[in-house]
Amino acid sequence: VQLQASGGGLVQAGGSLRLSCAASGRTFSNYVMAWFRQTPGKEREFVAGVNWNGGVTTHADPIKDRFTISRDNVKNTVFLQMNSLKPEDTAVYYCAALRDLRKGNYISSYRRTYEYWGQGTLVTVSS
Repeated sequence: VQLQASGGGLVQAGGSLRLSCAASGRTFSNYVMAWFRQTPGKEREFVAGVNWNGGVTTHADPIKDRFTISRDNVKNTVFLQMNSLKPEDTAVYYCAALRDLRKGNYISSYRRTYEYWGQGTLVTVSS
């Protein structure tokens, strides 16, 4: 599956952005989708994930209650709505896909389990 992330940009602290990741090439609903982020010199970290039909989501503690992941299986797109942004949210954000043919509720937060990655979109939050 090919992933194309978009929606990053420069925003002031307290502002909002909505990231999108469009998928193509395979059956989108066969994949768990997730967002990760990375800053220079640090490991890529899990931000949020959503199961195959959008019924189950999980969000990392630093962004819980501020970010929301969702997906649209008709548009083959996963979203990350980011509100109340903080300077420490500045990072390159990556979408990722993990095949789940059983279509269960498990969402991996481990980077190495994801098979496909988008190119990343830069989010910069100014103070």
